[in-house]
Amino acid sequence: MQPEVRDHGGGIDAAVAKYGGTRDGWLDLSTGINPVPYPVGEISADAWNALPDKNAQNALTDAARQFWNVPDSAQILAAPGASSLIARIPALATAGTVRIPAPTYNEHAAAFRACGWTVSDTGTDALVVVHPNNPDGRVYHPADMTAPLTIIDESFCDICPAASMIQLAAQPNVLVLKSFGKFWGLAGARLGFLIGQPELITRMRDMIGPWAVSGPALTIGARALTDIAWANQTRLRLSADANRMDEMVEPLGARAVGGTPLFRLYEVEDAAAWQDKLAQGHVWSRIFPYSKTWIRLGLPAPDRWDQFEAAL
Repeated sequence: MQPEVRDHGGGIDAAVAKYGGTRDGWLDLSTGINPVPYPVGEISADAWNALPDKNAQNALTDAARQFWNVPDSAQILAAPGASSLIARIPALATAGTVRIPAPTYNEHAAAFRACGWTVSDTGTDALVVVHPNNPDGRVYHPADMTAPLTIIDESFCDICPAASMIQLAAQPNVLVLKSFGKFWGLAGARLGFLIGQPELITRMRDMIGPWAVSGPALTIGARALTDIAWANQTRLRLSADANRMDEMVEPLGARAVGGTPLFRLYEVEDAAAWQDKLAQGHVWSRIFPYSKTWIRLGLPAPDRWDQFEAAL
């Protein structure tokens, strides 16, 4: 049996091979990662050299609890990236039918299928929503979260914290996912969080094993989650940059149809042609196998807007 092939952003190496240039000369707008990462600062030698201790783990989860206003009854599990949690979540319940409103991030469906679940538009045993959704930015309402097992993926919700459904983590069989890499721009740190009631969180903790998060990631995560001023300033900048991108591309025939301040979704006449044109200027974008007219663009770093404008 051939492994399932999932469509993702990235693929700069293939773009370089096709269009030329060097990797560091390319502007990668195919992902929704903040292009101005959190300044991590100095990391102690002990964080690198020793096994992560309980104090470092508690500092991270305490910071997460305060930053996301996690209900007192909910537990927080830090893990080496949200993807590692997504892959394991289906094993927390007996396989049945799961509803995952599409289009959305495709790793959820792949993970459930790999654990013997049936992904169906009418699935009743579990529900997965990405909130706000990738790629169209759709947001959901707490009243819709009624399945026996409900997973709310809030990987992009830190740009709109008022929309968070974190309060539902106080309910049985509701799990809220958080990603560190996107809003803080540190995908390489491999840090994600699962928040929910103790029974499910304890079972997931047993699945991922001890010392799941590296010492440097614990330090960086705790530092970033307590830096409220940086988070507030970042939201303002991302919102302004998203508006700037809309103003640049819409006069060229692209219509904004969704997204978030971390990525923009446009409808164009021919998405593949748009991707090709941008690639000629060494700007990589995201198109989708299920749509010939959708193109998604992340945001350039402050010093790379000229390259994006030239590619247009």
